[in-house]
Formats: sequence, C-alpha cells, structure tokens
Amino acid sequence: MYLADQTWPELGDYVAEESVAVVPLGSTEQHGPHLPLATDHLIAEALAREAADRAGYLCTPTINVGVSTHHMQFHGTMSVDPPQFRDYVESFSRNLTYHGIDRIVYVNAHGGNMQHLREVGRRLREDEAAFAVEWMWDESIPELVSDIFEHNGPHGGPKETAMIMHIAPELVREDKLEAARDGGVVNLLDGNPTIHGARNYYDAIDNSENGVFGDQTDATPEKGEEIFEAATEQLVQLLDWLDDARFSDLMAKPHVDPQPGSRR
Repeated sequence: MYLADQTWPELGDYVAEESVAVVPLGSTEQHGPHLPLATDHLIAEALAREAADRAGYLCTPTINVGVSTHHMQFHGTMSVDPPQFRDYVESFSRNLTYHGIDRIVYVNAHGGNMQHLREVGRRLREDEAAFAVEWMWDESIPELVSDIFEHNGPHGGPKETAMIMHIAPELVREDKLEAARDGGVVNLLDGNPTIHGARNYYDAIDNSENGVFGDQTDATPEKGEEIFEAATEQLVQLLDWLDDARFSDLMAKPHVDPQPGSRR
C-alpha cells in the first residue's frame, strides 16, 4: 500500500487497524561507471514497496538523498550533512506518528545512513513516540550474498549490480562491467584499508580510483532476483514481528533499582 497513491479516507481506514509504516531510504551518489547514481534508493524503494504490498502494510515515499560525504569526489553525488539528515528523518517520522503510526522500519540501502537512522530511532523510542528500526537489505541475507558472489564488494559490487539488473536493467551499463572491475578494487583488503589497526581512509576514492569494489562481472539478473526475493521475505517477516509485538514491550526497559533493598 503506497501512501501517496491513497486518499485520506483510505489512510484513515488503514490507521484504524494498523500502526506500521515502511520508509525506504537510500542515496543519490556515484556507483562506478556501470550503475546509476540512483542505485541505492531504487533498491530501497523496490524492496519496501514489494514487502509492504505482500504483507499489507503502508509504504511512504522514498527519501532519495542521504549522507554521502565519502563519495563527493565523484561527479553528481548529492549529500546532506548528518545533523540535517537526522533532523529531517526524525521530523518525517514524527509526522507519521501524528497520523497514528507508532512502528517504523527504515528500509535502508546506503551504509552512510545507518548510524544516523539508529540515532533517530533512539530519539523516538526515548520519547515513546514510536519504535523505529533500521533494516539493511544485504545484512538480512549475509550467507546468501557470500555464497553466490566470490568477490562481493561493499559498494557498487556484484550484489548491487545484480539487484539493479533485476529491478531496472535498462539502467545498467553492461558494456562497463569489466571496466568497473578493472578500474576499482576487487578485494577491499588489497587496498590496505588499515595501518597498525587504524583505518587510514575517509573517502571511497582513497581506496578505489573509480569508487567501486568487487567483481561486477559476476552479477546476473537471475542472481539479482534470488537476493531480491530472499531479502523481501526477511523484510516481510520483520514487519509481521513488529506488528505482532506489544508497543510497551518495544519501549525502553525501566532503570535498574538504584537502591535495591531500601525501604521507600
């Protein structure tokens, strides 16, 4: 059920029965010479809308621009500063609570958003406004992703390439797959990402000249469909679990007794 396609009476009927919403988030940033800048938010929206439709929950419009400061050396990358991103997502979420939503799943497809979505979720929980959790699609199916891709790659690699081959094949520059592999870094460890235990990089370009990692030639539409279906099923199960939970059980536990045994 896509929020923007509904009328207000239809949405009133929804919140009379349900209080779960799915919010897709991604980025608009470089994904190498073979994938569009829309990669992350296309994946997030496709997964969110599919899972919401299958399970009968509400899906909001997509937040297309995230925290992408680590990709700014590449043309076209768009980014917002972390405090503004957190405040926007929190305001967006509180708007949902105003209309009767108190459980939110942030369907996230961009690593740069993760810590900030967790922080927003904590703020909402502390106020007992909503229980909001960040869900990252590839983290829901790590074994499958590892099994079907020999050189996965954390960014612009075969998993994202395969997903876009499945979701929006017309946007994949298939003639650039070898160039993406050969101009990037197949194995992140080959870039010596740490020195004496310290990370020695801040931006993608510090490790990869074309901004991507992994072997993009290992991607196929069939693999994309397989991981899309597996991740969607995980998201459906998460939504059902959240819907079944008592709101009070999702809130912060009480403080431990500061004076156990005292008579007050």
